Amino acid sequence: MRFTDPVADMLARIRNAIQARHQKVDIPASKLKAEIARILKEGHRTLRIYLKYGNNNEAAISNVERVSRPGCRVYVRRSEIPRVLGGLGINILTTPRGVMTGRQARKQGLGGEVLCEVW
Repeated sequence: MRFTDPVADMLARIRNAIQARHQKVDIPASKLKAEIARILKEGHRTLRIYLKYGNNNEAAISNVERVSRPGCRVYVRRSEIPRVLGGLGINILTTPRGVMTGRQARKQGLGGEVLCEVW
């Protein structure tokens, strides 16, 4: 099966697994998704992401949202990198030095494409 937006598919699978209270979710692998998963902490041939829950079965990730889409790319300069929930969440960017969080990109003085936001 081919997806026109594999990153959006990955985020939808994670979001659906969180809502269904699954402990893990399997995702078809790609280099970009592996880099996103590395930031979210996991990665292999098929990505198996173990979802984290706290007390009272509360999810550590409450939402993931795609920002840049194949039909509408969102690029930002270092000074324009948005803060997610006032710094409580993270955004993931592709930069000339690879995939990293918005905080890391700001620190290194890099801009790039905003892939998604996680909170």
